[in-house]
Amino acid sequence: MFDTPVQRSEAPADTRQGPVRASQPNCLAGMIAVEDILLDVEAATRDGALDAIARSIGPRHGLGVQELFAGLARREELGSTALGQGVAIPHARLTGLARALVGFVRLRAAVPFAAPDGKPVSSLLVLLVPEQATDAHLELLAQAANMFCAKPFRDRLNGCVTAPEVLATLTGWPTG
Repeated sequence: MFDTPVQRSEAPADTRQGPVRASQPNCLAGMIAVEDILLDVEAATRDGALDAIARSIGPRHGLGVQELFAGLARREELGSTALGQGVAIPHARLTGLARALVGFVRLRAAVPFAAPDGKPVSSLLVLLVPEQATDAHLELLAQAANMFCAKPFRDRLNGCVTAPEVLATLTGWPTG
């Protein structure tokens, strides 16, 4: 799943969150910042969506735009990260990254993403993890997939109009 490492450029340390703990009820809680939630993003293609992710989330965390895009695109070449029902979880392993980073992107218009149900994608949960992905990182990916497979959760998320509402919904799961 987390198969393609990407080089990371130097960035200021972010002490917002420690390592992922497998025992947390919601692994995303504390891992995503409101600044990494992007709504109404313009993209016409899957690669356009990945580029928007790389250009907006990458620099905020000291990640090279081209390297981040390449890592996300390489992972998509291995198989689509789309789950179906309009959702994808693009992810990549990053060389030199000390902790997992999470972002959320909602596209203004859904784009083809080679989803198993053939539906285009408009909601993307982005997971960037250290090169040495651990079981906790795999649990993070599994939990994210569980969240988005639940229709009531997707409906709540789709009803959010601001980044703080999205953050509360993501971090409040399974109840929020």
